[in-house]
Amino acid sequence: MTKQAIIQKLEEGRLKKNLPEFKVGDSLRVHTRIIEGDKERVQVFTGTVIARKGTGLSETFSLHRVAFGEGMERVFLLHSPRIAKLEVIKRGDVRRGKLYYLRGTHGKKSKVKALHGFDQETPAGAKVEASQKEIEA
Repeated sequence: MTKQAIIQKLEEGRLKKNLPEFKVGDSLRVHTRIIEGDKERVQVFTGTVIARKGTGLSETFSLHRVAFGEGMERVFLLHSPRIAKLEVIKRGDVRRGKLYYLRGTHGKKSKVKALHGFDQETPAGAKVEASQKEIEA
């Protein structure tokens, strides 16, 4: 058995299974667990997916948003136990794999066209919560 096959086999048990399907250009709402001292709270970050990188356990995605006139970006590990919930808000109609050009834009330039025919009640756009078993693991 090769080294790569062994790593893949070990990662299989830690991958989240109930993640919504999303791609670059979609708008997401990510609920993140924040631990401050003894308290734990959930913070929501909403933005447009501008990149997806990696495979397996180390897969990441970058969200971009403009708030108070300032652009901000955040990178999340897709299979992280810190992510409580992922919601797909809007499907984007883009023709590129990475949307780094959104970094310097604001106003109407920073908008991504919506994909027609997307309904939030469809299984791909449904809200998905991480099970308690995955959180503890």
